Amino acid sequence: MKNILVIGVGNIFRGDDAAGLLAAQRLRAFSLPGATVLEESGEGAALMATWEEADYVILIDAVSSGGEPGFVYRFEATERPLPTQLFNSFSSHAFGVAEAVEMARLLDKLPPKLIVYGIEGKSYVTGEALSAEVAAGVETAVYQIQQELA
Repeated sequence: MKNILVIGVGNIFRGDDAAGLLAAQRLRAFSLPGATVLEESGEGAALMATWEEADYVILIDAVSSGGEPGFVYRFEATERPLPTQLFNSFSSHAFGVAEAVEMARLLDKLPPKLIVYGIEGKSYVTGEALSAEVAAGVETAVYQIQQELA
């Protein structure tokens, strides 16, 4: 794959919602051959435009399923729909990550490979810092993504 895009999604001001952004920042510090690392808010139409020319996309976002904070999920979004109950609980956009993936699927606009990492959040309160559990989950996701792109 020649055009690899890593996109961290979130809101830096809403506690654990910053997980995807912080993972992207950490990944940017490493040498990821052939990969471009970006940070996005998670607005669906913007995500679709961002990955439009990419061959291989890794998307990182905070999720909320009531599971163990910091747990890292991995989804092959080109193979099956994302579990919308994970990706929309705290989104500030009506058209977020899961909707963008499914809209792109309907329009035949998914990248050839789309992997989504979800980091289970604990608290999404405005003004709070990232929780310790989610900070550990960010490091786990960063490691897994580095291995995936090695």
